[in-house]
Amino acid sequence: MFFIVAVIVFVLGIVFFISLRKNGRKQEASVSLIAVVVAAVIAVVNLFTVVPAGTVGVVDFLGNVSDNTLRPGVNLVNPMARVIKYSFKTQEQRETMTIPSKEGLPIQLEVSLVYRLDPAKANEIYKTVEGGDYLNVILIPQFRSVTRGVTAKYEAKALYTEAREQMAREIVDALQTVVGERGIVIENVPLRQIVLPAKLTQSIEEKLQAEQESQRMAFVLKKEEQEADRKRIEAKGIADFQEIVSEGINQNLLRWKGIEATEKLASSNNSKVVVIGSGKDGLPLILGGNN
Repeated sequence: MFFIVAVIVFVLGIVFFISLRKNGRKQEASVSLIAVVVAAVIAVVNLFTVVPAGTVGVVDFLGNVSDNTLRPGVNLVNPMARVIKYSFKTQEQRETMTIPSKEGLPIQLEVSLVYRLDPAKANEIYKTVEGGDYLNVILIPQFRSVTRGVTAKYEAKALYTEAREQMAREIVDALQTVVGERGIVIENVPLRQIVLPAKLTQSIEEKLQAEQESQRMAFVLKKEEQEADRKRIEAKGIADFQEIVSEGINQNLLRWKGIEATEKLASSNNSKVVVIGSGKDGLPLILGGNN
């Protein structure tokens, strides 16, 4: 539109400029010349369009959509055509919805949808989606439907356990299957906040606490069993040692040790009387000794 107006002003400005110059009206001719220059600048500017970084442009000329998209930067375009710009940057859409659990309980869920557009599909989206609004026409309705379908397979308590990560992955996979062919890439679906009915929340927390207590007691019992096993092994080792030692101690060994002790006493500086063979079992008898 601006281009057409600028061309008309340019042409009329040249006509007026020539006419006024011939009539010697130099001041009016100068004004016409300025209008010609301004119109020319506007017309040239409309021959180019700037596509921001992370964006592609779809060219629509009177209903005829070009198969080629405009890449980020300065692009030469038909000044009569419309350029519709689509961002292919990663974007986030937050949704708050009421979802059903496997038990049929209503759960308030706040979830984020992290997605981006495939730039190669921008033309197709513009041509096949009403108003080119793929977010509200395709993505959000499918996202809500898929989320409700996935959560309906899980019990409410799963939203409080590690199963929520598995649930999020299932939502991503299922949603990607539905919208992937349309040029929408799903990156992640983090579950931000979950609000259950107050009584249900209390019941789940009590059940989880009881399960944790049961696991703790099982750990304690296991530890006690291991300690009992350790003590039994230790007692058996001591018993085996004592048995081995007792088998090695006999009268001959004791008699020999007595003789060795007598020899050491006899060789000491203390005065004593040693009677050989007079003691019990034939051991030397020490009658006395002084320092």
